[in-house]
Amino acid sequence: MSSSLLLLIPGALWLALLIYILYNLFVNYTAARKTGLPIIILPFDCGHPLWLIIDRRVVQWVRRIPFGSGTFTRFNWRGWEILDRYRVHHELGDAIFFVTPGKNYLQLCDAEAVSDIFRRREDFPRPPESTEMLNIFGPNVGTTDGTQWQRHRKITASSFNEHVNERVWAESLQQSIALVKIWSSKTSINSVATDTRTVSLHVMSGAIFGKSYPFRAADQKIPASKEDSSSYGEALKIILDRCIPLVVLGRKNLNYPWLPRKLRELYHATLVFQDHMTEAYESEKKAMISNDKTENNLMTSLVRASLANVDQIGKTSGTHQEGLSEEEVYGNVFVFNFAGHDATANSLAIGICLLATRPDIQDWIAEEINSVLAGTKSMDSSYEATFTRLPRCLAVVFETVRLYTAVAIAKSTGSSPRPLKLGANTVTIPKDTVVIPNYSALHTHPRYWGDDSLEFEPSRWITSSSVNSSSLSSHPVEHLKEPPNRNSPFVGWSGGARSCPGRKFAQVEFVGVLVGLFRDFKVKPVPLDKEDDSMARVRLLEQLRKDTGMILLLQMFHPEKAVLEWRRR
Repeated sequence: MSSSLLLLIPGALWLALLIYILYNLFVNYTAARKTGLPIIILPFDCGHPLWLIIDRRVVQWVRRIPFGSGTFTRFNWRGWEILDRYRVHHELGDAIFFVTPGKNYLQLCDAEAVSDIFRRREDFPRPPESTEMLNIFGPNVGTTDGTQWQRHRKITASSFNEHVNERVWAESLQQSIALVKIWSSKTSINSVATDTRTVSLHVMSGAIFGKSYPFRAADQKIPASKEDSSSYGEALKIILDRCIPLVVLGRKNLNYPWLPRKLRELYHATLVFQDHMTEAYESEKKAMISNDKTENNLMTSLVRASLANVDQIGKTSGTHQEGLSEEEVYGNVFVFNFAGHDATANSLAIGICLLATRPDIQDWIAEEINSVLAGTKSMDSSYEATFTRLPRCLAVVFETVRLYTAVAIAKSTGSSPRPLKLGANTVTIPKDTVVIPNYSALHTHPRYWGDDSLEFEPSRWITSSSVNSSSLSSHPVEHLKEPPNRNSPFVGWSGGARSCPGRKFAQVEFVGVLVGLFRDFKVKPVPLDKEDDSMARVRLLEQLRKDTGMILLLQMFHPEKAVLEWRRR
């Protein structure tokens, strides 16, 4: 074969690839066009793992090119929704197709349609590729469907009980009180994201495994040992931060000596985390067999519910298939850590920064906290007697999640076209379409939230009623204005039967941390040169708007730039 012919082979391969991409794009465009909905064409598949690894770098590079702005740099990267909010839906409508060479993505900003999708879970399952990462340690409530999901849901739902919430409350107070003591002893701190991650890690460790750890700030370097949480926490952090190569390559393929160091570290992290779960599981199982008294934590509840369910089903039907296997227990424990640790930690960091821009809201929740606790020390308060009496604090949680929803859930039409009512019309959505409730748009559209929809205003969640305290007088009582179960524009913890089972867990943790931090202290952003406090607050808000986006979950990209000052009231 001549050298000139050899040179033509790479060109021919690239040409074949281009033709293949254009053909797929044409097929997907044709399918989307039949619906009559607006279309935006994007050159790369939004959900392809390889694109997710490089999307931001490529988009940032293209933006530097003259005339580099357009639909590609606006929409073809993770987290575009946070910057765009409801703008694209205001421009084009409530339902928009993103057509790519891989799949079609239907972006929705219609509360009724989204609620309908959540109700029809058989018609609109979660796409398998969107939950693949959660299967690392075993099947779980987040990745199963049909009867398998019902089995997981039944057992895991019973594990999130009031005994666990009491533990979450106590751990949250203990961690946040220690945290604010350290923060307020310094002239300024820039470790809000790292420290809230530690707080959330320790709350999770106490609630899941029954192990309490003293708070340790980011700058307090102590060698890892079995008496602290660093090995477990660091392993979880590595797994979550490097989840994409873990999904692409698979856990078993990361232990080759010729692989890059970071991939081998990832493999080691999965072993450390697995060992931690195995130790806790075997300990709980042994205690149950011996009828030893154990603490109330998620692992205990999960093992008990699973084994009790096996015994019950076995007695009535002779089968032993209705409990959770050991692998499934590990899978669910990992999902609890994934959602309960990382998602809550990121929301806490963002919520604290939002509060730092609003001293009036800090005073508002401090007034409530001190009124409810009166002369009681925070650590002496109980979850049962306190949590429901703090609607303002819970309103801060809801408002933070409204503006910065940690987890975006995708649905799919699966192997068949699905009818979907959009406004006055019913549209047939093509098969294999990924349907994405655009949380950021739903949560900020003025149609649902009013003219101040982009503002951080927790009071929007509060309603007051008068309660007679005597025959001569009455006093207003505040309540949280919970979003409706049906057709709600708020889907911060997903919706329908598959809503987040750890929703109450996260709320209790967030409120507990607010009590520990803001009862006696206040926070503000540290002004830069030539800034006053007002200018510093505006700058911090702008940082949150521009520097927050999706990696695996929503988080601040450069939280160290949020320099805060804590002082006693």
